[in-house]
Amino acid sequence: MILVAKVAFATPEPSIEAVQAKFDEAGIAWHAIDQVNWPAFPYRPLAEFRIMHSETEIYLQFHVREQGARATYDYDAGSSPYKDDCVEFFMIPSDRDPSYFNLEMNCIGHGTFHYGPTRTERHYCGDEIIHQIRRHSTLGNEAFGTRTDEQEWTLTLAIPKRLYAQADLDLTQFSGRTVRANFYKCGDDTAVPHFLSWNPVTTLSPNFHVPECFGELRFE
Repeated sequence: MILVAKVAFATPEPSIEAVQAKFDEAGIAWHAIDQVNWPAFPYRPLAEFRIMHSETEIYLQFHVREQGARATYDYDAGSSPYKDDCVEFFMIPSDRDPSYFNLEMNCIGHGTFHYGPTRTERHYCGDEIIHQIRRHSTLGNEAFGTRTDEQEWTLTLAIPKRLYAQADLDLTQFSGRTVRANFYKCGDDTAVPHFLSWNPVTTLSPNFHVPECFGELRFE
């Protein structure tokens, strides 16, 4: 279980620069995304995340160091970020609705946000929802194709909690609650395909849509 620290900002939607600074000021710990669940895909780049929250938002920061990088999608809705070098956050926010949300972002901060109870029953959020997620990548936000030399990058995200009320309209409060979640690093169409998770996944082939394999987050 990870304890998600609660932090305060002067405004409900602080700048990404303020969020980045708060991660360091508050001493938020990094957690490894290092589970190689499928032997056919042994590549394990360095990948880690840290998480905190405020009264109104959830903040994520991913740090990756890998050999090469792929970034071909420079738009959100309709993209396939998992084909690029990608980080992902899956969470079941509600106690009353089994729907889980999957946020997937490529290494330049473009991606998708979906929810539903199973892998095949998903609601695809459009840009009017996704664009409310503020983000910044140290690799910039423009597609560059494929790079072959070592790449190190950090992606910072600010996710308004109100977006998680899409499935459960009564969901307004995270503080004091424990939810189930998982974090991933992948790259389906990269030079070396890889599929890493924070909490182990027990399927026979790569599949991140396995809520029974989620770990726990406790929101302070």
